[in-house]
Amino acid sequence: MHLRRRLSLILASSALCLPSAAQADTLREALVSAYNTNPTLQSARASQRATDETVALQKANGRPNATATATHIEFVRQSANSFTAPSRTLGVETSLSVPLYSGGAVKNGIKAAKNRVSAGQADLRGTESAIFSQVVAAYMDVLRNEALVALAANQVEVLSVNVEATSDRFEIGDLTRTDVAQSQSRLAVAEGDLRGARANLTGARETYIQLVGKAPSNLESPPPLPGLPDNVGQAVVVALESNPDLIAANDRARAAEIDIDVAGASRLPTVSAFARGNYNDFYGTLGGNLGAQFAQSETTANAGVQVSIPLYQGGRPAALERQAQALAGAALESSIATERSVIAQTRSAWSSWQAANAIIESSQAAVSAAELSLEGVRAENSIGNRSILDVLNAEQELLSARVQLVTARRNAYVAGFSLLAAMGKAEARDLNLETGGPLYDPLTNYNRVKGKWFDWARDPDPTPQSTRTVDIPASDATIGPPNDAQ
Repeated sequence: MHLRRRLSLILASSALCLPSAAQADTLREALVSAYNTNPTLQSARASQRATDETVALQKANGRPNATATATHIEFVRQSANSFTAPSRTLGVETSLSVPLYSGGAVKNGIKAAKNRVSAGQADLRGTESAIFSQVVAAYMDVLRNEALVALAANQVEVLSVNVEATSDRFEIGDLTRTDVAQSQSRLAVAEGDLRGARANLTGARETYIQLVGKAPSNLESPPPLPGLPDNVGQAVVVALESNPDLIAANDRARAAEIDIDVAGASRLPTVSAFARGNYNDFYGTLGGNLGAQFAQSETTANAGVQVSIPLYQGGRPAALERQAQALAGAALESSIATERSVIAQTRSAWSSWQAANAIIESSQAAVSAAELSLEGVRAENSIGNRSILDVLNAEQELLSARVQLVTARRNAYVAGFSLLAAMGKAEARDLNLETGGPLYDPLTNYNRVKGKWFDWARDPDPTPQSTRTVDIPASDATIGPPNDAQ
């Protein structure tokens, strides 16, 4: 009876429910931290800001272009027959050119750039969703591995008691040496499993640090996932409307189709207006001895309209247009491929989510049955109707059921979030992260730069926005209140 009381106390402290502690981290805090400090996400935002500039670059092709050129010339050797040529001269030329018609190249170039900006914004949404999916998986991996370490440690403690009790019963002749060896073997295996579980926990915590930028500290259970669909058909419909990867692929296909018109414009006439001004100063050297009869400086100006009509360009316009058509065809096929992928991902995530939920139900039943079975086997062993091996097998079955339950809960949550991500509903705006600070809006930068005209309107030099993890101590497999290694 003393042995059974000790084992009951050990099983009551099973790690299916981890100990709570003050100042625990939440999933929402982890997502907010990743949203603000993850370098992959910050890099994607910077890349999108670079894409925003393509609209301004295309607009610049249709804007006036002004230049000024100053030239000083020293005539170091004059012709023997030159009596009035100057010895030196300063020339200043100004030129203003205003495009009036470019065959549609500028207009269509701007339209294509806007579609690529829209595609980039959708890509940014996809990157955000992917980072959040990784954070959720890392968060749940830490919780799962903490539970598995606790279960493995509990199993080692249970089997240690078994070995001790078996040895005591062997000493009084109640059991054989085989029974002792079986108990010792199971204990050695359990100790190896505990070491492996601790290594997995350390790895999970390091992945969490990599994604979130800080060490996990007594993670709380995650909240229920919002907005999960009622059926797979509903999930696919939402995904086809909102998935950011599909939106980006469609925008790129539209941009590629517009590129065909841009390429075709190279065979059309262009019209531009121009104005030029020239100033020359001969430093009083024009005319030699007769210089007094000549003006030593002059100013000229002219203006007009220039029409350029391409007659033959070696087949270049047709080659550019065929190339654009081929690229547009590739973009259209990529759009369909992305649509297929989105449908497959959504259906697969739905299936995984449903399967994990079903496994949770069966695992809960298995845990209850295994607990009852273990209690009965121990009782029967105490009166000699069951062997030590039967007890060890019952303990192993209970451990396996508990491990399966913990894993199924992790898999169900990760699959549910992956389903939301495939549907385009796993971003900061969907997860109510606003209270962690203002959300990043790519339209803010696009609206800021799309109409800039000034050549010197540069931005400050970039500085890193993400945080480094070099100062975070290495993780360990400790479970409980935060320690120095966390």
